[in-house]
Amino acid sequence: MAEHIVKFDISSEPVTVPTGTLVSEAADKAGIEINQPCGGQGRCGRCAVIVTEGDSSIRRRSTLRLSSEDVAAGYALACQSVIEGDTEITIPPQEKIQRRLTTDRTVGKVVIPAGYDPQLSQSIRRVKLTLPPPSMDDQTDDWSRLQTALRKQAGVTQLQASLELIRNIGATLREMDWQVTATLNAKTWDCPDCPAQLLALLPGHIEDDTPLWGVAIDIGTTTVSVWMVDLLTGEVKAQVAEYNQQISRGEDVISRIIVAGKEGGSEKMRDLVVDTINNLLVQACKRLKASPDEIVKATIAGNSTMMHLLLGIPAASIRLSPFVTAINQIPTLDATDVGLAIHPQAIVDCLPGVASYVGADISAGVLSSGMIDSEEMILFLDVGTNGEIVLGSKDWLVTCACSAGPAFEGSGVLDGMRATKGAIEEVWVNDQTHEPTYRVIGGSKPKGLCGSGLISLLAEMFLTGVVDKGGKVNTKLSTPRTREGEHGGEYVVAWAAKSSTGKDIVITNVDIDNLLRAKAAIYAGFAVLAENVGVTLDMAEQVLVGGSFGKYINVEKAIEIGLLPDLPWEKFQFLGNTSVQGSYLALIDDQVRNRITEIATKMTYIELSADNKFYDAFMSALFLPHTDMTLFPSVAKMMEEK
Repeated sequence: MAEHIVKFDISSEPVTVPTGTLVSEAADKAGIEINQPCGGQGRCGRCAVIVTEGDSSIRRRSTLRLSSEDVAAGYALACQSVIEGDTEITIPPQEKIQRRLTTDRTVGKVVIPAGYDPQLSQSIRRVKLTLPPPSMDDQTDDWSRLQTALRKQAGVTQLQASLELIRNIGATLREMDWQVTATLNAKTWDCPDCPAQLLALLPGHIEDDTPLWGVAIDIGTTTVSVWMVDLLTGEVKAQVAEYNQQISRGEDVISRIIVAGKEGGSEKMRDLVVDTINNLLVQACKRLKASPDEIVKATIAGNSTMMHLLLGIPAASIRLSPFVTAINQIPTLDATDVGLAIHPQAIVDCLPGVASYVGADISAGVLSSGMIDSEEMILFLDVGTNGEIVLGSKDWLVTCACSAGPAFEGSGVLDGMRATKGAIEEVWVNDQTHEPTYRVIGGSKPKGLCGSGLISLLAEMFLTGVVDKGGKVNTKLSTPRTREGEHGGEYVVAWAAKSSTGKDIVITNVDIDNLLRAKAAIYAGFAVLAENVGVTLDMAEQVLVGGSFGKYINVEKAIEIGLLPDLPWEKFQFLGNTSVQGSYLALIDDQVRNRITEIATKMTYIELSADNKFYDAFMSALFLPHTDMTLFPSVAKMMEEK
């Protein structure tokens, strides 16, 4: 097979690849990361590169999201273009992430559970020991001497330790004249009767106010969050968050499962998320002048796919009928097994999931939201790439998941983007002139539309007649804002002269179709869930919305497009990241950890793909706000008034 030389503008050395190699594969060989939010399926168009020399040596298998002018200018999709000759390629600047999340500023809002006592609430203990030194009359070995001291001074009857710790016991005991501080894990959720585990042995007596570090982690499809906690007090001392590096290889779980199934893909996806977590741990420790190897316990929540990818467990069965996970309740692991750069023997507790698309993030969220203690019926939504829904009370819980896709994250939308600097986050449309006004993150010129901006824009366009119930742009309005574009009807939100890209920022009929499918999936999910248990949505006393995306949703606009049920606004509560909150509570309280297991076991999972009612409900919700306007009386009234 012929081989070809490929030169990238941002790499000093060219690479040699055989005929038929994808541009993305050649870039990977050159050590260049190219964002592929759709997992290399050619759907998003964000991996576009520019062929500067040897355009005829590139065969474009797909030009989706590229205009004829783009192709003429040399653009090609890296994931869909194969190399058939020597070529030179320019990599445009990759999208940079600029977070809007508050991090440690919200620490004060974390409430330590009443009556928290580290000796009673959780199994990690620190014990100061004074051992009698050996002598000619007492030649007890060091390990037995330590065991005896722990039995007499701390009531520990059985003890186990790693080989690495045993190798260093003698030197540690002698360094401070047989005075040491032992860090122990008394038990684990999956083996309460197992011997206590010696996690660390330090010379001398550690001061009582020296923090004993643990971390609560949430691995979201979009965002990874880490809370660093002093286990002695239960206080959250630092919060850090960053986009999950796996985004570069797929924005939704299906795309990532596909990537993980390719040769070397599982290791790559695992490395990306482990690297994300370890970088966050370093950030948190720097703020607290601590070291990651002082962290002795971690609890992790995340959806089922994220858990599988973290641990390198094959996830292919999750996306294939009958949609079964490899494991829902993961045994306790140690940090070395997982790859976390903390104390090597640190306890790593991955919280339990329910099913293929309802994971530990929901088990933790049901706990932290307070839903599990409610006498009244509650609807709990985690709105994100994978929409997860729970309906019930303390007596019963039913759950489902609907693949909303990443449309509300800006993917699959021509000028969509994440909630970064330059994203339009809110829009208002004048009902007489159809002229828009908008607010941009960072106050700069707009670059595109993020999720909250798309929801706001779609609602405004519908209520002002720019689009009809089916989401089609009315190109006959007397305004230059509506027009026929390359992708059909479109509405211009920002003219090129006022954008940072130098191009018009638009929303097209195709974009709106993607948004309608996403919102229809979510609405149909909770509608079918309610129908299956014989209740109506208006019977819900509260609608609890979790997930970081949920914090930015405007309730009024979300109801107007049919994303949320038409209920009084006071029934809605936006709780932020309920997953990391639940992970935190499980970290510091063994009883809470056991309750999360009970919650996961208690939930009845309904697979929507096997329910014909879901298809009917989905089709009915593919309109603004719905085909049945009696379900949205406030929107119907607003339309009449307009």
